[in-house]
Amino acid sequence: MERTLAEVNEKNLQFIEEVTINVDVVQKRVLDEILTRNANVEYLQRLNLKGHTDRETFKKVVPVITYEDIQSDINRIANGDRSPILCSQPVSEFFTSSGTSGGERKLIPTTEEENGRRHQLRSLKMSVVSQFFPDLGNGKGMYFMFIKSEAKTPGGLLARPILTSVYKSSHFKTSNSRVSPYTSPIEAILCLDSYQSMYSQMLCGLCQNREVVRVGSIFASAFIRAMRFLEDHWSLLCNDIRTGTINNKITDPSVREAVMKILKPDSELADFIEAECSKDSWEGIVTRVWPNTTYVDVVVTGAMSQYIPMLDYYCNSLPLVSTMYASSECFFGINLNPLCKPSEVSYTLIPIIAYFEFLPIHRSNEVIDSISSHTSFNEKDEQQLVDLVDVKIGQEYELVVTTYSGLYRYRVGDVLRVAGYKNNAPQFNFVCRDNVILSIDSEKTNEIELQNAVKNAANNLMAFDARVIDYTSHADTATIPGHYVLFWELNVNASSPIPPSVLEDCCLTIEESLNSVYRQGRTSDKSIGPLEIRIVETGTFDKLMDYCCTSLLGASINQYKTPRCVKFAPHVELLNSRVVSSYFSPVCPKWVPGSKQWNNTD
Repeated sequence: MERTLAEVNEKNLQFIEEVTINVDVVQKRVLDEILTRNANVEYLQRLNLKGHTDRETFKKVVPVITYEDIQSDINRIANGDRSPILCSQPVSEFFTSSGTSGGERKLIPTTEEENGRRHQLRSLKMSVVSQFFPDLGNGKGMYFMFIKSEAKTPGGLLARPILTSVYKSSHFKTSNSRVSPYTSPIEAILCLDSYQSMYSQMLCGLCQNREVVRVGSIFASAFIRAMRFLEDHWSLLCNDIRTGTINNKITDPSVREAVMKILKPDSELADFIEAECSKDSWEGIVTRVWPNTTYVDVVVTGAMSQYIPMLDYYCNSLPLVSTMYASSECFFGINLNPLCKPSEVSYTLIPIIAYFEFLPIHRSNEVIDSISSHTSFNEKDEQQLVDLVDVKIGQEYELVVTTYSGLYRYRVGDVLRVAGYKNNAPQFNFVCRDNVILSIDSEKTNEIELQNAVKNAANNLMAFDARVIDYTSHADTATIPGHYVLFWELNVNASSPIPPSVLEDCCLTIEESLNSVYRQGRTSDKSIGPLEIRIVETGTFDKLMDYCCTSLLGASINQYKTPRCVKFAPHVELLNSRVVSSYFSPVCPKWVPGSKQWNNTD
């Protein structure tokens, strides 16, 4: 007999209690299962693991690796080798990692069995959220979801972003063929034309505005893009609602047919939306147009946190809920306190998903001092790794995973900080991607430092009613000495122009916010030139996203994350071609020898 939703939620919450109490027992069992079923795969046989499944032998024999260490094995699978190279289960497809995560598109093998684990984690997530929003079943979610075109490897396996795989899965289609939990019809989600997909999803969301109880997208940036789309196209959308017809730019027959099942002439609704969208301010537009919305479901951790002010602006400070921590390699964990502040989001790693290990990261001179992801580990390095139950509160670690689908002691590249516990299970803040950095000389500036510096500098703009919409950076070594360049796209008030001196002050604020090694390079060593901010035309970062998403195996729109550092020449050229003005730091930042803990003046 099929369980009721309440029974499913109760069972899921009890399951979370059990596995977070018995963390180490579960992790030991997971490793044993992975190694037992994959005992005869070529990779483990090459390492002479000899069927051992205990942790001690596993850690002694199996090395910690990066993608490059198994790339040749993955290429063999991609080229059609069906022998059990990494996993005893057949590889069903490859997930392509986002082109802006570390700069490389990686092929991550997966199996049909892994779909079950991902579905289980999503089910656990919804049960957690339902505790805080019990009436979700009485309404719909307006989620903006997009797919990316697929490629086939020479061996015939599909290679596509994980979200494309999810949205095209039989489970997702089946759940949407009954009473859909979303305002977007499946045909609109599966439309490859991003304009037609966005337009039709927005139109259907507007038509069902009173039914919407939650809104979102995977990443905050995609939801912001949707709101900007509404700003640009509300007049056309209102016309469609008023007349009950679809704009001629929507040419996909299946999309038109699906939308027409939802769209009915409604001049009253069109007048209402038109009245709200034609007002001078767009503050709170989400709660004005979709008045029953209870929360915004978007990832706002890591690099996405810079979109929080824009989300608050559009959404009238609705709760911003980051529900899950996942990547192409593995789904990791869930946020058990979805109503917490975005800055306090922590994820509980669910111990049945994979076997987790952690490489301690230490800060030296306020800079993350870790082993480069491209550096081979030695025996001493590997001995530093600790198990899930052995991490320490407040310590930062790089995540290392062993999965059922054939990744063994694989460095994910994410830096996590231990924030607390759920029973015996640690909870982690996502800090940053370890390998996304700027460097001119010996200094290393990571994603979180840059993000905080930009946030501090953006405060200088508040008096002029201006905001930083998006940003990226570039280490410009064409100058001698080299210098940091930040590309800023601004939302400005025409009646309050920003004086050049204020933007120069923004440059200095960023420099003052960076670590002491950078400031020493600027002030004492003169090994780094003055920081530069280049203001780009409105829409530049949409152009950058379009460029990144149109290349083969690129990220889908809702998987795309603005790169916080650009190195690829065409990306830099695109940004430079749209620069309207530039500003330099007018003086050197403050710096004195030693550490902040020794110098109150630093």
